[in-house]
Amino acid sequence: MTPSGSPVVPVAVLLLLVWGAPWTHGRRSDVRIITDENWKELLKGEWMIEFYAPWCPACQNLQPEWESFAEWGEDLEVNVAKVDVTEQPGLSGRFIITALPTIYHCKDGEFRRYQGPRTKKDFINFISEKEWKSIEPVSSWFGPGSVLMSSMSALFQLSMWIRTCHNYFIEDLGLPVWGSYTVFALATLLSGLLLGLCMIFVADCLFPSKRRRPQPYPSKKLLPESSQSLQKVEEEQEADEEDVSEEEAGSKEGTNKDFPQNAIRQRSVGPSLATDKS
Repeated sequence: MTPSGSPVVPVAVLLLLVWGAPWTHGRRSDVRIITDENWKELLKGEWMIEFYAPWCPACQNLQPEWESFAEWGEDLEVNVAKVDVTEQPGLSGRFIITALPTIYHCKDGEFRRYQGPRTKKDFINFISEKEWKSIEPVSSWFGPGSVLMSSMSALFQLSMWIRTCHNYFIEDLGLPVWGSYTVFALATLLSGLLLGLCMIFVADCLFPSKRRRPQPYPSKKLLPESSQSLQKVEEEQEADEEDVSEEEAGSKEGTNKDFPQNAIRQRSVGPSLATDKS
C-alpha cells in the first residue's frame, strides 16, 4: 500500500488542474487574428472582422460578446476575426478606421460595414438571416485591395515608423525634441531633392530635349518660298550690276575711240596754223 504521506496524490491533482485549466477557465479562443501578412484570407469565404484597440473601453466591453459569437462561427459557417489597430496600422489605413470598435462583414471579397447593435444575438441574426444583403457594399475604389487603399496603408505604416523613430531618438539616444524634429526635417529635404532628381532623369529619358543641330545648306529644289524670293532679288541685283558694268565699259570704249581722232585733228591743225602765221 502507498503510505498516506506519499507525494503521488498531490502531483496527480496538480497535473489534472494544469491540464484542465485551459478547458475550464481559459478556453481556446475561436477568434482569428488578422495581420498585414494574412489579410488577403478575408477575400475568400464569409467573415466578420472587428477592429479594436486594447485601450478602448468600448472595445473591452465588446470582447465577451465577440468571443461568444465566435463560438457559433462553425455552425453559421462564418469566420470571426479581429484586428489590433495599434499593432497593424497598415490595416487601419487600408480599411479607413476612424472609430473604435469598427466591424466589417465580408462575403467573397465584398466588404460591408456593420452598424447594428453589438450583441451576440444580433450578430447571429445578421449572419443567419442574411441581413447583410440590405447594406451597400464598399466601392471598388475604396476596397482594401485597391491601389488607393494600398497607398493609404503604406502611408499609415510610414507614420507609425516615423513615430517609432521619434521615440527612439528621444528615449534611447537622449536627443531633445527639437533635435528629433531637425533630423526629420533634414531627411525630408534630402529625400525631396533626390526625388526631384529622379523625376528629372526619368522625364529626360522619356521625353528627350531637342538639341539644336547645324542644318545643311538647302538645295535649290527644296528652297522655301521666302528663300526663293530672296534668291530672285539677288539675281535681279546681279543682272542690274552686269548691265551697269556693260554701260560703263561701253562709255569707256567710246571715249577711247574719240581720243585718237581729236589727237589726229589737233596734229593736222597744228602745221596749218604755223603756215598761216608765217
